[in-house]
Amino acid sequence: MSDADLLAAHVGGDPTAFQSLFLRHRDRLWAVALRTMRNREEAADALQDAMVSAFRRAGSFRGDSAVTSWLHRIVVNACLDRIRRNRVRLTDPLDAEDGHSPGLVADDDPTRRIESAQLSGIVQDALRRLNADQRAALVLVDMEAMSVAEAAVELGVPQGTVKSRCARGRQKLAVLLEPLRGDL
Repeated sequence: MSDADLLAAHVGGDPTAFQSLFLRHRDRLWAVALRTMRNREEAADALQDAMVSAFRRAGSFRGDSAVTSWLHRIVVNACLDRIRRNRVRLTDPLDAEDGHSPGLVADDDPTRRIESAQLSGIVQDALRRLNADQRAALVLVDMEAMSVAEAAVELGVPQGTVKSRCARGRQKLAVLLEPLRGDL
């Protein structure tokens, strides 16, 4: 069944359709939540909030976009809502699903692995210092490799807003990471 068929079946009362839809997309939705929240527990809570919302609002899906875009947008919005609600800078490192931080060098040289881990930590810290809207735009465009148009749909904002958030976020990152230029 297609995503749209599963969503329609859920709205029609199929007790397993939404679960099938979620299981089909859970890894990508989890990755978006995790990269946006920068904290496993907060990401899990945001993803749960998003899926409860999607489950309840499935009947309001108009079909203007792909079901996956609709789900991603709900996840991103749940993350942004949680960030705004918490109003706390998160300090837990982002762990990839394999338990390692992203960007680590796959190398047997312990010195290179340590340097890579330190660099990854510095970059993650810089990302945490961006505001939630800029971080969400950068996660979708630069880390999830979405087009600006796709990210605009996910975030529910015009493409120009995504472009400006990315530009401002990259500009702030460049300033925050400037001290590393001599080390690279």
